[in-house]
Amino acid sequence: MKSLLLSAYSWADERLGLEELVEFARHKTVPVHSQAFWYYWGGLSLFFFLIQFATGVLLLLYYRPGPDAYDSVRQITFDTNFGWLVRSVHSWAANLMIVAIFVHMFSVFFMKAYRKPREFGWWSGVALLGLAMVFGFSGYLLPMDDLAYFATKVGMEISNLLPVLGPKLADLVRGGPDVSEYTVHRFFALHVVVLPAVFLPVLGFHLWLVQRHGNALPPSEETRPAALRKNETFFPDFMVKDFAMWLVAFNILSVLAFMFPWDLGPQADPLKPAPLGIHPEWYFMSQFQVLKIFGDWFPGTLGEVLGMAVFTAGGILWFLIPLYDNTQEAGRRARRATWFGLFTLMALIVTTIWGYLAL
Repeated sequence: MKSLLLSAYSWADERLGLEELVEFARHKTVPVHSQAFWYYWGGLSLFFFLIQFATGVLLLLYYRPGPDAYDSVRQITFDTNFGWLVRSVHSWAANLMIVAIFVHMFSVFFMKAYRKPREFGWWSGVALLGLAMVFGFSGYLLPMDDLAYFATKVGMEISNLLPVLGPKLADLVRGGPDVSEYTVHRFFALHVVVLPAVFLPVLGFHLWLVQRHGNALPPSEETRPAALRKNETFFPDFMVKDFAMWLVAFNILSVLAFMFPWDLGPQADPLKPAPLGIHPEWYFMSQFQVLKIFGDWFPGTLGEVLGMAVFTAGGILWFLIPLYDNTQEAGRRARRATWFGLFTLMALIVTTIWGYLAL
């Protein structure tokens, strides 16, 4: 068996150059220090995306967009063998992927890994987070139960607040003035065609940048003499630990999917009132609460517009931070950037918790 595997490897290596990839992995090194734990979260984000892709293909075999959307999800959940499990894994993996991306983004921020020459790595990573959140929003409606229907209506009303283009954009996405079966068709196309077509090239570009520039050192390690820094090979040392983290993540995902299977509520009925406590998914709760706060402070459209303006301005500043804190020196700009990151993190946590408590 061993000789057969070696022969197969030699055959593939001659045609694909596998040994060149192995040698590259053997020579690539990863820094070893007290904060190296945060390096694994990028890989965890990729792991949950792969789970999403695999389970999404399985769900695609049975899902029917349009008028039969709810019935097809009910069939997947209650009639198809292990359909409930695949759906639960898909839904939990979506949420865990966004959690992992958030943790990865903030760890990159506080390690100052957005500085020269990694600016495009930061920008592509922020773009991936935005795309992942749109993935979640578009997929949330597809079951067409009452919670998904009314939560999507709330989300689409927010886009109406954008000046000039907001209402037109909302009508274009919905396929009309209201959330309907046409909206399901458009969200389905967005979820399984448009977003993957955009997400995959950006992901490939991001992974290439990571391989090109390597893992950044946190500021505390950059001040140490090079002779005192430790490194380990990417293959097999770091890769084994990375796969171990994937195994831990898989076990957590399995427990969540088995113990807390994803629910399917009653079929959406536009003529019924919205359920009590309707709200967007947790990764949009902060924006939702900020709009409510500004709406209380400045009743009417003004408060909602100001809330949108604050969040938009914060997002732009977050995206452009590599252009502000762009040196390796621990100066005033570096300290201001760190405080900005701490404020952003605390604001997201506080407003998200506040939003749930206010329901």
